[in-house]
Amino acid sequence: MNPYDLSALGAGFSNEALGSQAVFRTALQSLSHPGRCVDVTHDAQVPKSGHKASAALMLALLDADCRLWLSPKLAHSEAAAWLHFHTGCRLVDDVTQAQFAWVAAGDAIPTLDAFAQGTDAFPDQSATCVLDVLSLQSGGQYAAGWTLKGPGINGTIDLKVEGLAPEFLTQWAANHARFPRGVDVFLTAQQQVVGLPRTTNIELTRGN
Repeated sequence: MNPYDLSALGAGFSNEALGSQAVFRTALQSLSHPGRCVDVTHDAQVPKSGHKASAALMLALLDADCRLWLSPKLAHSEAAAWLHFHTGCRLVDDVTQAQFAWVAAGDAIPTLDAFAQGTDAFPDQSATCVLDVLSLQSGGQYAAGWTLKGPGINGTIDLKVEGLAPEFLTQWAANHARFPRGVDVFLTAQQQVVGLPRTTNIELTRGN
């Protein structure tokens, strides 16, 4: 973690308890309804690096017992110092040791199987990944997009994501097949989040 003047770091939630609870409920809502874009509302003074929604999620999810891996753009920015200061989380360089990961838009995403997968007996010991993407749209019909189905989805839902490499879907299929092991993912645009629990099946949208 690069040294930063702590006095120059932005504030966290104005009310730590209520702010964390509100964003945590947003995270749960997005995982309960996979593929649905959910607004992330908060008043934290988030870092300039990374998406605002991602920073708020990290602020709500992390505590002093958590190990966090950051992609290069974030690890070498004020985001690392901001999260460590406000949550007490421990930053790690090895993705296999991380309980949480945050990847900035444009940074390479480690393969999903590189993260902690949990076990059949303890699937909750897997990692949670927050991935910044360029844009998110859900609920419409998109010529080039994804079709999601699984628990929490009434039939199917269509999702359009810009800013992920094509191989993400191949990795996700393998992640989904490992259930109950596997990672859960949050995709974020600047102010929105989409939850992708490992129970969700994703396919490329079929054209008419």
